[in-house]
Amino acid sequence: MTRFALAAAVGGCLLSSTACSRPAGNVKAASVKAEKDRKPAPDFALKDADGRAVSLSDYKGKVVLLNFWATWCGPCKIEIPWFIEYEQKLRDKGFAVVGVSMDDDGWDAVKPFMKQYGVNYRMLMGNEMVAHQYGGVDALPTTFVIDREGRIASAHVGLVNRREYENDIQALLSTP
Repeated sequence: MTRFALAAAVGGCLLSSTACSRPAGNVKAASVKAEKDRKPAPDFALKDADGRAVSLSDYKGKVVLLNFWATWCGPCKIEIPWFIEYEQKLRDKGFAVVGVSMDDDGWDAVKPFMKQYGVNYRMLMGNEMVAHQYGGVDALPTTFVIDREGRIASAHVGLVNRREYENDIQALLSTP
């Protein structure tokens, strides 16, 4: 999917408050897949805000919340404060948040946004190749929770209840 098509799909999503989200009342205990059903998360090398190359494999041994997002995405703006809190509270327990911006305007849009929101986690600039590796990333936000072995334990498309993320993260952090 091209960035234009992605923008059109997500833009349409923003016009409808329910198109990109699930009902908040339908929270299950955890959406983490059984270990035997987890597939390896595709590795990538993307640049961070300082121009350094960062790979997903750099985080092996940690539970990672990998969030595809954009500055213009309303549901993304709701989730980002949660992710800031998770990074602050859980980074010493083997957890990391990694944001992958899909903004066409690149760092010109993302750096001021990061400053305004006080983003405390690693932010990377995404591209179509990485989006394709992760199944096309047809909607934003799209978030993957990755276990310590680098396997996708859960995936969330659109805005989900905060408790779903917390349950997934806690389930994976409690597993050695």
